[in-house]
Amino acid sequence: MSSTFAVGQKAVYPARGIADIVGIDKKEIQGKVQTFYVLCLADNGLRILVPVDKVDHVGLRPVAGADDVDEVLQILREKAVRFERHTWNRRYRGFMEKIKSGSLFEVAEVFRDLHRLKGTKTLSFGERRMLDTARDLIVQELSVAQSTEESTVAKELENVLAEGNS
Repeated sequence: MSSTFAVGQKAVYPARGIADIVGIDKKEIQGKVQTFYVLCLADNGLRILVPVDKVDHVGLRPVAGADDVDEVLQILREKAVRFERHTWNRRYRGFMEKIKSGSLFEVAEVFRDLHRLKGTKTLSFGERRMLDTARDLIVQELSVAQSTEESTVAKELENVLAEGNS
């Protein structure tokens, strides 16, 4: 099922966050004309071209809806999180795959798991950065999905995570 987007719409680019669809361009590549969505990342203005016929492969998707937001909050509330006894780098690779998947729910799992892990041990530098990345991606998307300030969403997430810890 291929998603289609219109200029002016917001979308989620995996591992990068919210992007505005600022244009649709046609370019000739190896004698073939291809159509691209022109994205502009919300946080840093980086422009990205995504071939229209590769949207699903790239993982570009619409911004979360209300049901998705509820599911994210439910994921963050889950108390029973078990950590495999993997080395930190193996755990890191698993978390990175989830972030790169572009799935809001998998990013929420990474955020929850690293947040819980932080309560039991010192995170490595890479894990701390990944925790921040997962948090930023979730805050950014939920802020757009709920038309709310990012600071308000961040506080809400902290409260939900605190519920899960109690």
